[in-house]
Amino acid sequence: MFSLPGYEYFLGFLIIAAAVPILALITNFFVSPKSRKGERELTYESGMEPIGGAWIQFNIRYYMFALVFVIFDVETVFLYPWAVAFNKLGLLAFVEALIFIAILVIALAYAWRKGALEWS
Repeated sequence: MFSLPGYEYFLGFLIIAAAVPILALITNFFVSPKSRKGERELTYESGMEPIGGAWIQFNIRYYMFALVFVIFDVETVFLYPWAVAFNKLGLLAFVEALIFIAILVIALAYAWRKGALEWS
């Protein structure tokens, strides 16, 4: 029945991974309350009544700070597999990792100089 030997467990994993969200959505449909009246339709934000409209402009510093964080967070994730296999990779991989870290330090210095890390 299965043409690739050894992949039965992977197929089972895929079936379970597809079934869990579907079962969660079906359960939510049957268990959730159906009425949307009164208090259920009001907007709720951090325990306070909202003031003004929802279409306000935020300071660009919020976005810049978030982008800098995401960039350096994702780049650190790339260093983890390298650190795990460090003994097997050799000198060339070490030099490549140093170049990668140097690029990150230059980018951090650039962001710092441009004021992307200032929170005033």
